[in-house]
Amino acid sequence: MFLALLAVVATAAFAAYVRLAPSDPGRWNTDLLTDRAADCAVAAAEGSARFACLYDMPPETLLQRLDAIALAPPRTMRLAGDPASGRITWVTRSALWGFPDYTTAQATSTPQGTRLDLYARLRFGRSDMGVNAARLTDWTAQLTLR
Repeated sequence: MFLALLAVVATAAFAAYVRLAPSDPGRWNTDLLTDRAADCAVAAAEGSARFACLYDMPPETLLQRLDAIALAPPRTMRLAGDPASGRITWVTRSALWGFPDYTTAQATSTPQGTRLDLYARLRFGRSDMGVNAARLTDWTAQLTLR
């Protein structure tokens, strides 16, 4: 009986920690310095995904469109930044446990057009089971349809 009660308390404490742990904007809304080619393909890694592409619109307009796409589904909120600053970070939480995933978008003017870099990553654990790559694929597909 004691072990069962201990397991329930430990599970509740873990769930509370995952949902209530503060998100430091200074840690997550950072510059996406990258040498990655702007090949317009989502590249998945363990627990994260990246995307880089060139668009024919001003950086602020591009981030305004992406912000609307990011905030449309449930459980996603803006953590830091805005379209005018050139960088935004959103937090998307899983439905059951509320695990946070952080997605940062950075739009930069280049001679070839506006470069959009996206970086989605998990906070807890090692594997995201492809969730971050799927999110980037969905968001960028919607972005090109608008």
